[in-house]
Amino acid sequence: MIISFVLFLSALFFIGKEKNLFGSVFRIHAIFDNVSGLKIGSNVRFGGINIGTVEDIQLVTDTSVKIVMVIQNNVRKFIKNDANASIGSDGLMGDKVVVISPGSFMKKQIEEGGELASHSPVEMDAILASLKISADHAAVITDELAKLAYRINHGNGAISKLIGDSTIGNNLSRTMKNLNKSTEGLNENMEAAKHNFLLRGYFKKKKREEEKKKKELENEQQKKEDKQ
Repeated sequence: MIISFVLFLSALFFIGKEKNLFGSVFRIHAIFDNVSGLKIGSNVRFGGINIGTVEDIQLVTDTSVKIVMVIQNNVRKFIKNDANASIGSDGLMGDKVVVISPGSFMKKQIEEGGELASHSPVEMDAILASLKISADHAAVITDELAKLAYRINHGNGAISKLIGDSTIGNNLSRTMKNLNKSTEGLNENMEAAKHNFLLRGYFKKKKREEEKKKKELENEQQKKEDKQ
């Protein structure tokens, strides 16, 4: 009986300490559009540390819910008037908690019964619905790519033949080589024509015209620079 009584007192002490039943506390509140699964007794955190609990949840109107929080008095000096509250999760799918973000350093500490600005929580259902839509789109794209790859590998179209038929690839390779050779031959012929006695005058005249145009462009550019 003595051991049971000691265990009962220990449990009562730890539960009371966790739920702020002992020690100096103060109360503040925040108003949300949706409490998103929050319940009485949920933890209140500041800087990642549990500093209090949710004491009461009240439905104010059909679009607003008031959350009353009991906070340890020793952290009151860190919670400023412009601090804000949001509803988060203890892990990805854990219990809901109220998270208080710090305000400006120069602001005064919040008063007893003060109200914190609030941020609406992100609904997990909305996130899951968005992920489902993205997954459905990815599945459709993957299916279309699979069909396209099958048609290319097993079809008789131009792309399929170009990829799968080695003969076409070899022909294209030979064609490119012939084009390179033709280009080299054309360059050689042009160089020979420049040194031909009958065509030498034509190429000199063409060169003079190019130099004249180049000089005119340089003069125009110089005039523009002088005006600036």
